[in-house]
Amino acid sequence: MRKNIIRACLLVAVVLVSLDAVADDRHKFRLARQLSVFNTIVKDLNMFYVDSIMPDIMINKGIDAMLANLDPYTVYYPEEKSDELKMMTTGKYAGVGSTIRYHEEKKTTVLTEPYEGMPAYKAGMRAGDAIVSIDGKSVKGMSVDSVSDMLRGEPGTKVTVVVERPGVKQELAFRLERESIALPAISYYGLQDGNIGYISLESFTEDCSKDMRRAVVDLKKQGATSFVIDLRGNGGGLLGEAVEIVNLFIPKGKTVVTTKGKIKQSNEVFETRREPIDTESPIVVLVNGQTASASEILAGALQDFDRAVIVGSRTYGKGLVQSTRPVAGGGYLKLTTAKYYIPSGRCVQALDYSHVIDEGRTSRVPDSLTTVFRTAAGREVRDGGGIRPDVEVKSEELSTLIFNLLQDMSVFDFATGFCLKNDTIESASTFTVSDETYSEFVSFLKSRNFSYDLISARRLADLKRIIELEGFGDIVKDEIASLEKKLQVDLDHSLSHFSDDVKVLIASEIVKRYHGQKGEIIYNLREDSDIKESYGILKDLKRYREILSQRE
Repeated sequence: MRKNIIRACLLVAVVLVSLDAVADDRHKFRLARQLSVFNTIVKDLNMFYVDSIMPDIMINKGIDAMLANLDPYTVYYPEEKSDELKMMTTGKYAGVGSTIRYHEEKKTTVLTEPYEGMPAYKAGMRAGDAIVSIDGKSVKGMSVDSVSDMLRGEPGTKVTVVVERPGVKQELAFRLERESIALPAISYYGLQDGNIGYISLESFTEDCSKDMRRAVVDLKKQGATSFVIDLRGNGGGLLGEAVEIVNLFIPKGKTVVTTKGKIKQSNEVFETRREPIDTESPIVVLVNGQTASASEILAGALQDFDRAVIVGSRTYGKGLVQSTRPVAGGGYLKLTTAKYYIPSGRCVQALDYSHVIDEGRTSRVPDSLTTVFRTAAGREVRDGGGIRPDVEVKSEELSTLIFNLLQDMSVFDFATGFCLKNDTIESASTFTVSDETYSEFVSFLKSRNFSYDLISARRLADLKRIIELEGFGDIVKDEIASLEKKLQVDLDHSLSHFSDDVKVLIASEIVKRYHGQKGEIIYNLREDSDIKESYGILKDLKRYREILSQRE
């Protein structure tokens, strides 16, 4: 009987292997047939189409359309765009070192922030300079991407940029020598509110873990006894760098993340390999809806090990791992090869790209279908929807006025004019927009005929059409007319009602002009509700420990 059972099991195993082999052969046959079809179509188009075709453009569009059916992280970078991929992973590129933005009113691109110490800054270019031409070629009406491509080039090469500067009658010409630009992974770190070490980590690029180590060590020397690691808006980067940063706070030999994919090479276990530098200091990690990928590995691992309190709003939910493969012709394919799982065993992936619902949208894993996992201390955490904060801080929604001011260049242009009239300002930690300056901004805004549509007015217009379609137009026409009258934009009312928020917007832009990106961060920390919550937790160690020991 025992031998018969063994024979039966072996027979089942052989049958299953055979079925898998048959399915694999069928898949390979279908793939070869479709590749043959594609090859034939391209050849026939080239041979018989009435006009000449551009093979590179056509094939690239075909590739993009094919990849669009997968997840948004699987992307083809042709040779001419391979520098974009390099910048994403290393944070480095060669150029003049400035952010730029298209100015709708001037119909050209303007410099928004020349990086201190970089070619544009050293040559004397400033925020607000409107680019007229690059190497003698006009850039009026040209897209930001095209202007950016013209400014970039090999290190050591030179480029002539002609600009118009507000307050200066004649055009200014600058001869710049391109340099390798390394964008800092840590935009700012410093002591805040006494002995709290604040670190703003912008991305996970090459060697950012070394930058983080230096920041932590330096802050501890300055007297930091606790830390806030700000990952808000950090879209991720290199997985290995996230593991190294976890290792700064977690003992050697702990599994931080596991990847699982289709092929054996995609299955890896990443452990802490070194002795940590701090396993005791209280830590708060700040996250939001733009915290993704490697950022979620860092935040999730520290949460799973009960090493930090996570504060903010739920993270993006990207539990996918990408690898790059070279493609013939000098390009690269960045493709998703695995899912990752953090210490508790959960995967934070929120969207299921294998199931597309109506209008091409992708379904999100509902909370009711997520699985419960446990942290090292037994706290309940879940998969399938990003990292849920231990302490959730309700995000402040932008008013319609602030949203439109952010899209407009009015605040930017006002700050440019302010700088022309003021040589210096107070420190970033004390600067405020005076009532006098705000009155000047209001007048400036009106002189530009600034206006915007109220969302409520648009919704009312939609409601009015529905009411008329349903035959109630005559019955409620007086009420609708009254609402329409009341919902007309009153700019004076809006600028008065939201004056505090607008002042913060203005001050942030002005501070950046005088004190750079670090100064802007220092200023914005003063008005940050997440930061205030974090400081409160770190100052109340009893509450901090209770959060990390709570069990459902």
